[in-house]
Amino acid sequence: MEITVKPARVISGAMRPPGDKSISHRCALLAGLGEGESKLANYATGADCRSTLACLRGLGVEWTEAEGAIAIRGVGMRGLRAPAEALDAGNSGSTMRMLSGILAAQPFAAAIGGDASLSRRPMRRILEPLRAMGAQVAAAPGDLPPLRFAGGAAGLRAIDYKLPVASAQVKSAILLAGLFAQGTTVVHEPAPTRDHTEQLLRHLGAPLDQRGDSIALTGPVEKLAPLGDFRIPGDPSSAAFFLCAAAMLPDSDLLVDEVSLNPRRSALLDVLAGLGARAQVVSIEDRGGELVGSLHLDGPAALDGGSVSGAEAVALIDEIPILAVLATRTRAGM
Repeated sequence: MEITVKPARVISGAMRPPGDKSISHRCALLAGLGEGESKLANYATGADCRSTLACLRGLGVEWTEAEGAIAIRGVGMRGLRAPAEALDAGNSGSTMRMLSGILAAQPFAAAIGGDASLSRRPMRRILEPLRAMGAQVAAAPGDLPPLRFAGGAAGLRAIDYKLPVASAQVKSAILLAGLFAQGTTVVHEPAPTRDHTEQLLRHLGAPLDQRGDSIALTGPVEKLAPLGDFRIPGDPSSAAFFLCAAAMLPDSDLLVDEVSLNPRRSALLDVLAGLGARAQVVSIEDRGGELVGSLHLDGPAALDGGSVSGAEAVALIDEIPILAVLATRTRAGM
């Protein structure tokens, strides 16, 4: 079979990116702990987010899928049950790291593993703070998966923890454990990371306070509200490919609808603006603490050069590949 691909001259039209993976994971986990039903529209369709749903089902959280939405019946903060077999995170490090914060606090024993690739990824960065909170957890040599939580009635204690390396997933694991811990758990970030967990926790009524680079959560939290009918914002990393394509081609006219405009996910827009391709915000709304809206971008006549480094490069980690392609179309390179 032969496929002929011809270069595009312009990008014109509208697109709606798929649901954001980072937000989907967190919405599912918190919906499972809420009291009542949450209906998550535009839930990310990738295998990683399916792994989170499968693990929740293993813990006794029922969910159904219909008309493009995931309906999750939350069991409450104390309603999870011991899994009949080891939980399978597949290839999803997000699932393993964040769910571990919840498993660390349960009165029952549970194990979580993954595929061959995930089983080679060290989990020391989450195990150290969780153990400091009192979690009884064992791992394979080198702190590799699978992880085995012993459970117990002693409960977790709050900690004041400075992340040695900026990580939204490690931060989230600690905060999720902090929901069950006695006292105020404080996490200090060396650099800003994605704050979807904090936004959702605050939206659901958790006592969370943020000052500068420090996030404090007071537990134990007895009840979380359900998310109700909630549409997952579109993934800005997926939208990045279309935005960069439009920026490369003069006279392009692109509308990106229903995309996350969270300030900690919008570094690409700043880079594009610096190159001469400014995306205009057409509409914006607050949805569960997350900013969501539409962007319009007209392809400029030419692109200037620029550079990406330091904290900005960390914020753009998912967009680096497409930015490398975009650099070939600038006047001075990047």
